[in-house]
Amino acid sequence: MSYMAGRVAGFSTTIFTEMTAMAREYNAINLGQGFPDFAAPDFIKDAARASIAADVNQYSPANGRLDMREALAAKVAHQYGIELDPNTQINVVHGATEAIFATIMGLVNPGEEVIIFEPYYDSYVPAVIMAGGIPVYYTLHAPDFAIDRDKLAALFNANTKAIMINTPHNPIGKVYTREELTMIADLCQAHDVIAVVDEVYEHIVFNGRSHLPMSTLPGMADRTVTISSIGKTYSVTGWKTGWTIASPELTTAVFRAHQFITFSTVHPMQHAAATALAAPDSYYAELTAMYQQRRDFLADALRAAGLPPIVPAGTYFMMVDISDLGFANDREFCYYLTKEIGVAAIPPSAFYVNPADGAKIARFAFCKSMEALEEAANRLQKLRQR
Repeated sequence: MSYMAGRVAGFSTTIFTEMTAMAREYNAINLGQGFPDFAAPDFIKDAARASIAADVNQYSPANGRLDMREALAAKVAHQYGIELDPNTQINVVHGATEAIFATIMGLVNPGEEVIIFEPYYDSYVPAVIMAGGIPVYYTLHAPDFAIDRDKLAALFNANTKAIMINTPHNPIGKVYTREELTMIADLCQAHDVIAVVDEVYEHIVFNGRSHLPMSTLPGMADRTVTISSIGKTYSVTGWKTGWTIASPELTTAVFRAHQFITFSTVHPMQHAAATALAAPDSYYAELTAMYQQRRDFLADALRAAGLPPIVPAGTYFMMVDISDLGFANDREFCYYLTKEIGVAAIPPSAFYVNPADGAKIARFAFCKSMEALEEAANRLQKLRQR
């Protein structure tokens, strides 16, 4: 008899755990998992130290510290023109991953369908399954990852409860256009569907493009749950401090799940987050410029190694086309790369319901120091000798 519950029996160890362990074992440069290997900004670390020293160490309100919620509301109003009530429209949660889980648990009934674009962040599908929902997939194909309206519209029906959107999109680096978001918004309104929008990479968008929140589109403010966090924007992925933004009705539904998942998130980190969220516009411009420099460097290094990059419009991930390299699939390539070349990447087949759809691409992360990227570039040259 197995003691494992059926709801999790079909899940395995994440690909991130597997590849990070392999990178350590073979002393590989880890361009797989998406966490920065460089220091977080001093101003946010100073704020965290001050919070702990001031004994901000007990439980916060379950929906988050008021000063953090107020700082977030002010930031969103300044950057996107969205006016929020910090008391009724914001939940502070334990990172964007908990936000995803609490949102799905709070909104999706057993048997209801949730449309998911694949490749997807690997927490989306388990959240839907554990809630008793039914994932329905729309596959985005390289190299342009375009959305066909008719194919997407065919997935909507009377049983569709939500659609999950990640823009900018991990792992493909796609930034959804106004036309694409409007298309999705029209379908949501026509079928009374909630949009769950993961925007954790909102400030990592390149070449002069800008992030467009789904909730700013006509008719979408009351049917959108926006998810984000401080992890990617302020290079503190281990702080696990995120939030949801939604109408009071949707916020209440998410909160009812959240209060029994983590109750509240790390209090001193929330205090520090209030400082981070008040950063000047120049901070975000510098962040984008820093990542664009790294993106361009890695793209050139990959080309020089014979790995054609699919250059992203956003995020700090880059796909490469491995179809002409002679590997059976992306896992074989990534294992070889880690063990023999000394550079770790992620096989994206883990982010598709049908692994064959991701078998001819691989994902690299460029949220690393220039020293690490330069060493990776040197090691990748060994692929030319293969």
